[in-house]
Amino acid sequence: MTHVFHPSVLRAYDIRGIVGETLGPDDALALGRAFAHQVRAIRESCRIVVGRDGRLTSPALEAALVDGLCAAGAAVIRVGVGPTPMVHFADHQLAADGSVMVTGSHNPPNHNGFKLSLARAPFYGDAIRQLADAVPPPTAIAGTIKEHQVIQTYAASLADALAGRGRPLRVAWDPGNAAAGAVLPALTERLPGEHRILNGVVDGRFPAHHPDPSKPGNLAQLAEAVRTGGLNLGIAFDGDGDRLGVVDGSGEVVSPDHLLCVFAADVLAARPGAAVLADVKTSDTVFRRIEELGGRPKLGPTGHAHMRSSVLRGEALFAGEMSGHLFFADEHPGYDDALYAAVRLLRALSRGPALAERRSALPQTFSTPEIRIPCPDDRKFEIVRSVHDAVIRRGIVPNTLDGVRVSAAGGWWLLRASNTEAALVVRCETREEEELAKMCAFVRGLLAEVGVDAARVESS
Repeated sequence: MTHVFHPSVLRAYDIRGIVGETLGPDDALALGRAFAHQVRAIRESCRIVVGRDGRLTSPALEAALVDGLCAAGAAVIRVGVGPTPMVHFADHQLAADGSVMVTGSHNPPNHNGFKLSLARAPFYGDAIRQLADAVPPPTAIAGTIKEHQVIQTYAASLADALAGRGRPLRVAWDPGNAAAGAVLPALTERLPGEHRILNGVVDGRFPAHHPDPSKPGNLAQLAEAVRTGGLNLGIAFDGDGDRLGVVDGSGEVVSPDHLLCVFAADVLAARPGAAVLADVKTSDTVFRRIEELGGRPKLGPTGHAHMRSSVLRGEALFAGEMSGHLFFADEHPGYDDALYAAVRLLRALSRGPALAERRSALPQTFSTPEIRIPCPDDRKFEIVRSVHDAVIRRGIVPNTLDGVRVSAAGGWWLLRASNTEAALVVRCETREEEELAKMCAFVRGLLAEVGVDAARVESS
């Protein structure tokens, strides 16, 4: 059977598109058949957990996906609306053979997609592209469907990470009307302290703000709630609950770099000498801090599937990337669960200084945010290669693990092609404020040489 997926939806880490334009229920049906066929080829059974986020298009896509899975003979376990890590939790708890989460993550409301796991490991890259090669016909024996309630068990397992440890905290939570809101009431009622949930009703229109905590504007309501309520901190989630954003007690946004330092200290206090992995967009401050704490810092490529795979292979006990994906393997199975990371943050803060104090204790650096420059998918990797060549001509030897990362005496800069959208990604960091503008100008010049207008690469 032939089914043609729109070429833009088969991404590096998942399947993602615009519903009604590049993605629809027919794609979900074909994906279900193809994925179940793949699972059956390497596993004795074919028990697949399926969940969905709160987007308005998710019910129809989930129903078509389940039809496709059943047509290929799968035993489907539906866990309903919730965050992606809840699906991972059910996958582990039930010892299933695979899982599929219907989610558009932090993308606009009219986008949606699918995240897949096989044998409790991420299913990505070439494996996703190969699904499109051939969609098998239905099997002679149809599969089965079972409903499974997992929210309460999942929430209880999260709360166990904090049970009886440290002082109670006062916390505001903002899931942004997205999937994490389905779990937060059950979680917060199990936690000590005071907890206030903002925008907790799951609503795929996202009426309050978009669920993307990497954008400071989406944290404004949370920051105000923390300031006016005199709370200790605020925690926000992305659309499918596998990334978090944090504001401290003064309402200031805490950078992912600083959060990585907090988590590394927590993990290494119990496991000195462990390897800690961070992606190429991460501040040098993090790698220096890991060394100071007695850990072994490791640089990895950006991408939650890469990081999760590294952790599952035992290459690091903790991993994190600047986007907010975090992976614990000391007391956790190692998938990215922002709700679990939030509880671990409460645990760390309940036993030591506040976030603002921890941040002020770190060396000050000056950096740009993650700057995204729109660039067609068919050009972005070519541009990175051209900049690499321009750097080599200048006698500079870059790190090419993921794009081009150049270390200089006073800092570093990075250019890479995004794996999730049609964009180039730039970040610059220096130890002296006046050097940041010079570094940004240097990167702008390199991009101009290869025909890219990079006016947005600036220090402020």
